[in-house]
Amino acid sequence: MSEHICGRPLGLAFNKMSGHLYIADAYLGLHMVGPEGGQATKLVTQAQGISFKFINGLDIDQNSGDVYFSESSSYFHRRNYILLSVSGDKSGRLLKYDPKGKQVTVLVENLRYPNGVALSKDSNYILIAETPNCRILKFWLKTSRAGILEVFAQIPGFPDNIKRNLKGEFWVGIYSRRGRFAKWIISNPWFGKFLFKLPVDPMRLQSVLTNWGGSGLAVKMNEEGNIVKILEDKSRKTWRSISEVEERNGTLWIGSITEPYAGMCNTSLG
Repeated sequence: MSEHICGRPLGLAFNKMSGHLYIADAYLGLHMVGPEGGQATKLVTQAQGISFKFINGLDIDQNSGDVYFSESSSYFHRRNYILLSVSGDKSGRLLKYDPKGKQVTVLVENLRYPNGVALSKDSNYILIAETPNCRILKFWLKTSRAGILEVFAQIPGFPDNIKRNLKGEFWVGIYSRRGRFAKWIISNPWFGKFLFKLPVDPMRLQSVLTNWGGSGLAVKMNEEGNIVKILEDKSRKTWRSISEVEERNGTLWIGSITEPYAGMCNTSLG
């Protein structure tokens, strides 16, 4: 694969006031494209002297313009994400970029594969998908609880991106359910490391873990962290390896890690 040379854009979000598009590229760092499009401008590639290895999810505070993004690991690159998942690595970070001062700040460290991020409707807190632990974390940015990290929700599979709808609810794309086999591997990092010493193609291993876990899911949570809806294609014919769910104008747009298309369905189903 040449993605470490060409880059791999993952997190995307517009600043609605300025029209700038911010891009979290897993390998090349945080970038920005102006309202007219064209060549992206590189903004930052490291924090606290540590170069980015795998930045991932991204969201923007539409009032302040601050850009929040996750770094899934300070050690593993994106192309090694299966090894990252099973290794027990806890070098992930949550970061904030201030476009006015052009400074990046580390907000949370020692996270295990932080993935998608999403700000609350009032921007008082931000949610972080911690993939191997099958949970969503909440980090308080404002109020008297500012600086506190807590568990927002436990979910039935491995979460990828989180997207907030206009009501303030959150849609989580889930790669697959947490089957017993995958749960055991991730709970025992020594076995995961042993697997990767064997002459086995990592992508084949990924396929095995996914098949054991079942189909992907789309999960909707309310602002209290309660799951209020689960969508799943148990036949695995349409939705597999779901990466994100975006709700807009009565439609759910569904992305996938493995499928070469975007799915869609009416929100009445969700």
